[in-house]
Amino acid sequence: MRHRLALLALAATAVWVILLAVAFNIALAVRLHQQADKLLRSRAQAVSTTVQARSDGSVVLHEPTHHRALDSGIWIYQGSRLIAGSPGPGPTRAAADRLVGHGRGYAQTPEPHAMRLFALPIQYDTGQVGTIVSSVNLDPYSSTTDTALACSISLAVLLLGGTYLVTRAVIGRALRPVAEMSEQATQWSQTGAAQRFGAASRPAELAALAARLDELLDHLATVLRHEQQQTAELSHELRTPLARITAEIDWLTTRPRTPSEQHTSHQAIAAAATDMQRICESLLSEARTRSGHLPGRCDMIELARDLARRNTTEHPDSPPITVHGTTATAGISATVAERILTPLLDNARRYATHTITIECTQLPNAVMVTVRDDGPGVPEDIGDAVFEPGRRADPTDDHDGAGLGLALARRLARAAGGDIQLAPTSPGATFTITLPTGGR
Repeated sequence: MRHRLALLALAATAVWVILLAVAFNIALAVRLHQQADKLLRSRAQAVSTTVQARSDGSVVLHEPTHHRALDSGIWIYQGSRLIAGSPGPGPTRAAADRLVGHGRGYAQTPEPHAMRLFALPIQYDTGQVGTIVSSVNLDPYSSTTDTALACSISLAVLLLGGTYLVTRAVIGRALRPVAEMSEQATQWSQTGAAQRFGAASRPAELAALAARLDELLDHLATVLRHEQQQTAELSHELRTPLARITAEIDWLTTRPRTPSEQHTSHQAIAAAATDMQRICESLLSEARTRSGHLPGRCDMIELARDLARRNTTEHPDSPPITVHGTTATAGISATVAERILTPLLDNARRYATHTITIECTQLPNAVMVTVRDDGPGVPEDIGDAVFEPGRRADPTDDHDGAGLGLALARRLARAAGGDIQLAPTSPGATFTITLPTGGR
């Protein structure tokens, strides 16, 4: 990343430096061209003060004795005939001859040793009777432009090299805290240390990143603790029915049993296996719900009535379940909804005195299901802690299980996007289930 960022900065700087170098050299070339033309005009004007045109078309040169204005590079023509100076044969003479008689004008000979020429007409009345041609050697100007170009290229190369080195060093220094954080994460992953990055002594951007990473680590730690706790709960909850199955099988194989005792053992084994299946299905339903891949919809009224009929068939001695409400459709599957509602009904059946009531209400964006019984209720000192795994309202009761049902029910509801709350009512206990109406 440091190398890529340094190259990106180098590319951006290179574009800017190249543009500046090109603009500078173009401006310098134009300026030198203007200076050469100005020099040519000045020399021609200076010579024109020593030249006189006559009415007969002749040109007379009045050259002062103390100053040699007519030096090399100045030629005077009368008509098309050269009368002063000598450009000599070659491209310069040809260029000068072409300028004669055509008013003001410029000409330039080709490289190498290029010459720049300027023609200034000698006027008499309204006619041109002669021409002053001044010239200047362009080699010094070309040398200047070549030197400027070479210096520009050298300076650009040095500037770009320095920019790359400085940028790489600055970016490396800026990314050093990221490398330190990466090394810390590597060490923590090897040692399993529960440490956090913290936002102290870090730049604002990295402090925000460290805070987000710490939140992620906290979330992952919470999930890990949740999974560990869930595993422990599952192990503890399965231990009782598994021990019962093992004990019944031992009794069946180690000593003779009457047909009635065998039937009782078979029923006990079947009941324990059913409990194990229920526990496993509840946990699997929770896992599927958390993964976000559990589509479906459920009519809570129909589900509540079905559970009430099953309660009457399977537990004829328990208080009856009364269902109230109109159509209430939740955005979860019937399997998950049953796993959420069943532990609450089991709890109500365990403590109810005369009746259990289920009331379903369709809200604008949710479904509310209330499970109410007329039992002793949840003690005030227990409250919401009744949802903690292994927690019982009355630890001295003799019912089976380890208190996993309410915890699993709430976990399923929250995983599905809802919740379960204990309503502060008396007498009896009232649990309110809130479920989403849209599928997750």
